[in-house]
Amino acid sequence: MKCFSYFKDKNRSRVQKSAPILNNLSQSDISEAERVTKSSCSATSPRSIPELYEEKAQNLRVFTFSELKQATNNFSRLLKIGEGGFGCVYKGTIKPVGEKGDPFVVAGHKQWVAEVQFLGIVEHPNLVKLIGYCAVDGERGIQRLLVYEYMPNKSLEDHLFNKAYPALSWDCRLQIVLGAAQGLAYLHEEIQVQVIYRDFKSSNVLLDDNFKPKLSDFGLAREGPTAGHTHVSTAVVGTYGYAAPDYIETGHLTSKSDVWSFGVVLYEILTGRRSLERDRPRPEQKLLEWVKQYPADSRKFGMIMDPRLENQYSLSAARKIAKLADTCLVKSAKDRPKMSKVVETLKEIVRVSGIESPPTKYAENAEDEGKEEKPTKQLGASESAKRRMAHLAKISEHVGGISRRGFLIMQRAKVT
Repeated sequence: MKCFSYFKDKNRSRVQKSAPILNNLSQSDISEAERVTKSSCSATSPRSIPELYEEKAQNLRVFTFSELKQATNNFSRLLKIGEGGFGCVYKGTIKPVGEKGDPFVVAGHKQWVAEVQFLGIVEHPNLVKLIGYCAVDGERGIQRLLVYEYMPNKSLEDHLFNKAYPALSWDCRLQIVLGAAQGLAYLHEEIQVQVIYRDFKSSNVLLDDNFKPKLSDFGLAREGPTAGHTHVSTAVVGTYGYAAPDYIETGHLTSKSDVWSFGVVLYEILTGRRSLERDRPRPEQKLLEWVKQYPADSRKFGMIMDPRLENQYSLSAARKIAKLADTCLVKSAKDRPKMSKVVETLKEIVRVSGIESPPTKYAENAEDEGKEEKPTKQLGASESAKRRMAHLAKISEHVGGISRRGFLIMQRAKVT
């Protein structure tokens, strides 16, 4: 099964026109294409995104509107699985070329041309894959849709903040932020044209069936600055709570704007809180202001940790994550690290946290916060637990039958 996102403009022409390539676009789409072309290229290549796109456009499949309409049962409400600022998301099935293979995913929104061009030139395990698109001007107006791979586990936002989902484990959280960082590093530093994502947030980090993260929604992406320029001047867009303050104040966009947004998500991973929650007490509504009260090196740092983790995390690794987030959130953009450096730091944190080897250090309680656990201490705690269990067993001799068994189970849960 795949998912569809559908955007309609009822005010467009009613003349039927197929659009198998990006040249066959409405005037509004042409303007959007010009916007992408005129945005500054990276210092490493004089070619623009549209020029690079032309080299890979043949890799995308062109769908007819009727195919997508049939796949979603005429965009049935029963198949609608989400709705964002750019349109609705539907789930459905698409017949592959040659009638063999898996179904496809469709997504679409107003920034259609920009997204087709950016996703048409990028290829990375941590970026959502664009399969194809549909562009038709018909009786129902202009139809613009994109075909994506399906991400069955929805978004990082869903799993962090929606209590209907099981809590993400500590190991899983680290792997997700590492993968997301690798996706951003690829966009910033590993392709011919630097791409500034401009809307990095937890809802745009999608998760596949193995919880592998992939960045989605490139409608706001822009090319990086040319050689000799420090930034791209652009209208301020994005999501409140994630946009860098220097970008908001000046409109000067750089790759370090994405780094700030990444720092915000790092704190969301630690705390299980959104960047902005107006239903909390005023001192706690803005995440970045709240966490300042609990510095990474302080004994009270553990108070910001997501209670859904139930203390099953590496305290030393959590402190390092917070310190990394703080470097991403420094006021001066030039002093923030590159995403490649962030990736290196996260890999080391993952290593010491025990994901690549059996975990050995976990936070136990608030009293031990700030102390490094030692193997001898852990062994002692285990022996103490055994002694308490033996004592409980002796007490339970006075309790018979089912009640005795239930008593032991309840107490065992408390001491192990």
